[in-house]
Amino acid sequence: MSATKPGGRLFAFHPRIIAGMAAGMGLSLIAVFGVIWFRLSPEDRGSFDWFQRLTLLAFFGAILWILYRMTTLRVTAYADRLRIRNVFKSYTLQWSEVTALRFRPGDAWLQLFDADDNRIGILAVQASEGARASRAAKQLAAVAREHGAGPSRRTPES
Repeated sequence: MSATKPGGRLFAFHPRIIAGMAAGMGLSLIAVFGVIWFRLSPEDRGSFDWFQRLTLLAFFGAILWILYRMTTLRVTAYADRLRIRNVFKSYTLQWSEVTALRFRPGDAWLQLFDADDNRIGILAVQASEGARASRAAKQLAAVAREHGAGPSRRTPES
């Protein structure tokens, strides 16, 4: 049986390595661009018009947003649903919609298959985490089985 964690969570996992790398890259990016900008002479900085500055800020902001989303990858299981937060999209699935979880050797991350045969990568459980990710995949699979996930039990039509 799964022990319920605070907030009704049965299972929660987020990668440490990818979060650390993304945070480090974000801080490095801020430092490098800050140094470059302030090392420019006032005349060179003044040569950027408002549109160029806005474009640079938008590009910089988009990169930082992607790095932020990478630091917040996670998968959380509740008694009635599974929540997956990936970089660009989040998913909420009822356990009855989950048909399989696969994390084979050589896979980059855990794969979820839903009732419509769609494959959803669970980026939070990544091979780069090693044994920690393998344990998490097994724990999540146990929680999923315990709450009714698995192949659909449709009866063949006559």
